Amino acid sequence: MRVTTLGGATHYPRPGNACSGYLVQSGDTTIWVDAGPGTLAELQRHVQLEDVNAIWISHTHADHTSDLLTAYYAYRFGDVEPRPPIPLFAPTALRERLVDFLGGSAETGLDLVFGFADLGASPAGGSAVIGDLTLSWRAVDHDVPGFALRVDGPDGSFAYSGDTAPCAALDELAAGCEALLCEAGAAGHDLGEKAAHHTPEEAGATAARAGAGRLIVTHVALGLSGEEAAVRAQTRFDGPVELARPGTIFVVERTAPVAG
Repeated sequence: MRVTTLGGATHYPRPGNACSGYLVQSGDTTIWVDAGPGTLAELQRHVQLEDVNAIWISHTHADHTSDLLTAYYAYRFGDVEPRPPIPLFAPTALRERLVDFLGGSAETGLDLVFGFADLGASPAGGSAVIGDLTLSWRAVDHDVPGFALRVDGPDGSFAYSGDTAPCAALDELAAGCEALLCEAGAAGHDLGEKAAHHTPEEAGATAARAGAGRLIVTHVALGLSGEEAAVRAQTRFDGPVELARPGTIFVVERTAPVAG
């Protein structure tokens, strides 16, 4: 399984760094995880749009969703080969937000492009099989309904925090994964800081509690460098800690994982 960082900028994209977005691939299966601004263009550096088998969205904030608007135009009116609606796993409110932005006349068109699948409100979460990958999700602790994701494939498992404060649901979902991609969107140093995000130290502590094989830090707080965040996370986690730099491809496997 390969995880490609399309971007991990916090709040808004920067030159050379789109907002949150990742590709998860195994064999012929490609999942686009979060669609922050700038990620649609970066995605096309790695795959064709028609090669995306499903899209999974952690929550409705614009820095994780806004490129779905331009993706709609690409799939509906661009030179992408005709295909059935793409499964789009997302929180309940996302479809309505897209309709509001695009206008009511686009509602039918949205359903031609995206096959909306509600992530639901159950604390137990849900699951789906896409190609040779099994997706599982749980509700986590953010300031809007948000979800974390686990992907299990033939070669290993990968977990993604989405945006969340530390919580038991994320610990349980990520338990024993080969790689945990965890946000560090809170700059404070104190564990237990009351926020909707992890501090870098809390990201390290989450990886430790989950028994993750490695920690990949992303969505770093404004005013904090990625390198500093990785160093701070390392104080709470004994395994490898890496930074999700744009374009980095992480190979997830059960033995000797490496970053490319």
